[in-house]
Amino acid sequence: MSNFIIQTNKLTKKFGKFVAANELTFEVKKGEIFGFLGANGAGKTTAIRMLCGLSKPSSGSATVAGFDIYTQTESIKKNIGYMSQKFSLYNDLTVLENLAFFGGIYGLSKNVVKEKSQELITKLQIEEHKDKLVESLPLGWKQKLAFLTSVIHNPKIIFLDEPTGGVDPITRRKFWDLIYEASENGITVFITTHYMDESEYCNRVSIMVDGEIVELDTPHNLKEKYDCNKMDDVFVKIARKSKRVE
Repeated sequence: MSNFIIQTNKLTKKFGKFVAANELTFEVKKGEIFGFLGANGAGKTTAIRMLCGLSKPSSGSATVAGFDIYTQTESIKKNIGYMSQKFSLYNDLTVLENLAFFGGIYGLSKNVVKEKSQELITKLQIEEHKDKLVESLPLGWKQKLAFLTSVIHNPKIIFLDEPTGGVDPITRRKFWDLIYEASENGITVFITTHYMDESEYCNRVSIMVDGEIVELDTPHNLKEKYDCNKMDDVFVKIARKSKRVE
């Protein structure tokens, strides 16, 4: 049995003559925290949409959780979680109603939803807020709730698209505690972020420039290779190679 949760080979997406993602070839290990980095317009979102079964590639191949991204997209969707950079819960529903709604979407029974919801509410320590509208919660709580909602069905892999945007450093660090816990429980975490200090928390990171992966290694090895003390400096050196204009 393969030790990889994602395997791609020359995965490519074109929009007319524009190549958004060009021959992406990489593997992600089960339980790994994998940072998917790149400046705006590098092609990260396009790649994620293909891996989630939301966009058909122009060429190349890939499997996610053992399922083919061309022919088994529905199976992929059942085995992944996703949290977007924009807050993805419903502000006009209560905490419990959001959990019930998303649990139902993922096909969980009412009893399982009830059990998992109580477990997550206890984890967040928001028992007294479970019947309040989500819009009334602080942003940090919203982000953590969105994350826990995306793993309510115990997916094999979760895609996080800039999940900590706009929150303070302390809340970001607490959010990463949830990521570590998910990884320790065997869930693979595939994360994009513009906070380079967060890339230090990943097992490995890839860096995209103009639709191509130009580096893939551990943060430690990349800092050594580019003679930098911080990943932020590594990223700046690599991102300078970009020829695309926003």
